[in-house]
Parts: sequence; structure tokens; C-alpha cells
Amino acid sequence: MTSRCLEISGLTVRTMCDGRERELVSGVDLALEGGEVLALVGASGSGKSMTCAAALDVLPPGTWRAGGTVELDGQVRTAREVRGAYVATILQNPRSAFNPVRTMRSHAHETLRALGMGRSGRNARVEAAMIDAGLEDVPRILALHPFEMSGGMLQRMMVALALMSEAPFLFADEPTTDLDLIVQREILDLLERLKKTRGLGILLVTHDMGVVARLADRVAVMDAGRIVETGPVMDVFHRPAHPTTRRLVDAHLSLYPTLSPAEPAT
Repeated sequence: MTSRCLEISGLTVRTMCDGRERELVSGVDLALEGGEVLALVGASGSGKSMTCAAALDVLPPGTWRAGGTVELDGQVRTAREVRGAYVATILQNPRSAFNPVRTMRSHAHETLRALGMGRSGRNARVEAAMIDAGLEDVPRILALHPFEMSGGMLQRMMVALALMSEAPFLFADEPTTDLDLIVQREILDLLERLKKTRGLGILLVTHDMGVVARLADRVAVMDAGRIVETGPVMDVFHRPAHPTTRRLVDAHLSLYPTLSPAEPAT
């Protein structure tokens, strides 16, 4: 796939609450270019993950997309067209994303079958994706079940499954939350390398401003289901305009009292 721009326009999500419709995400607009990381930040419950789910039509029961479009290079696409083929996803808790009684080989082949790929060439694509994700002992790892792997290995395997799709865009929803600090750094290094070598456009969902400072090119700040501020990452750290953004930056800097806003911790 060679798409270079993904645009989400007017995305709105609703649910029913006490017999009335309630808006959970309100008219969200986002644009993601190939080869950049756009961080979608905000407090828990602000609508970040809901936005990603709505764009890919994988919303939880009881919620629905009430409006909005997804465009690839200016052409409107359905969620079915986009999901998997153009946008791959990695999640915050890799252990819950894998079937515990199936091997990594089974998960990999299921992914490629879902993409419509025949048997020819499967093994080569699996091996290339796993090596690119930092999993070099391919035969041994393919034989493992999830309970035989560490959280870091499972997150790398989830990245590998995303790479197997050869999608030009990646939604990474809190990809380092459940990992220890060393593995967090390794996963962030991996995502940065893939951005450069594969030209991936990455929508990084997080509430951790340290992760934002480490990896993002631009930031979109979300509050109560709305985008309240967007800008280059250093502009957001140096000159946060919205109260929500200032609270996020201040909370981050309070953890590192020796730093100034010009030196966000990474």
C-alpha cells in the first residue's frame, strides 16, 4: 500500500444513557501523514481509544458511529476497506490479544488468511515481519504459546502481526502501558525505527507525555470527546494553549522538577 495521508473528519460517537442519546466523541478531525507520529493524548476517558475504534468500526456494543468519514489520499473509504489493509492496530495489553491455546504460528497464519493471502509466500512474509519487529529466532518463537512469552515478546509479536499486513498506517493504543521501563524504551525505539524504515504513519494513543516527547512529531489533545488543541510536539510543550494541555504538561513536568518545559523528559 502506498497511501500517504489518512484523514478522519467529523467523527462522532454516541450511546444511549437513561433513555437519551449521549455523545461520547464529538466531531473529531485528525490528519496523519505517512512517516510521522501523531500523538492523541488526554486523560483516561477522554475518548482517545473510542476515536480509533470508531474509525475502524470496532466500537463496543451499545455505541455507534453517528457521523464522520475516513479518507485515504482524499478518497472516502469504508471502515471495512481501511481496517487491516490500510490501518493495522496494536493494543496496550498484548497478553489479552492472543488466544492462549494457539501458537504464534497459528496467529500469524490467521492474520494472513484474513488479509486474503494464499499459502504461497506466507512463510517469507511472517519471517520478514518478525525479524523487523526484533524477533530473530523465528522458528522457536512461532512454536510458542502466549503464556510461554514475556510481555515484551508478545508486544513485539503484535507489532509483527501488524507489519504482516503491510498497511501504511498503524494505530498504537497505549503500546507501552503494561511493560517495564526497559521494554517500554525498546518498543518506542522499535516504533521510531519502523516509522523511518517503512514510512509508517503512526497514531499513538497515550496519556504519557514522556512517551509523546520521546516519539511524536505532532500532538492532538483530547478532552471530553473533543480535540481541543493540535500542534508540533515542542510547541505543545513550550506553549500549551488550552487548560487541558497545560494540566497534562504541568503534571508531566512535576515528575521531573529539575526540567524546564523546553526539556521534556523522554
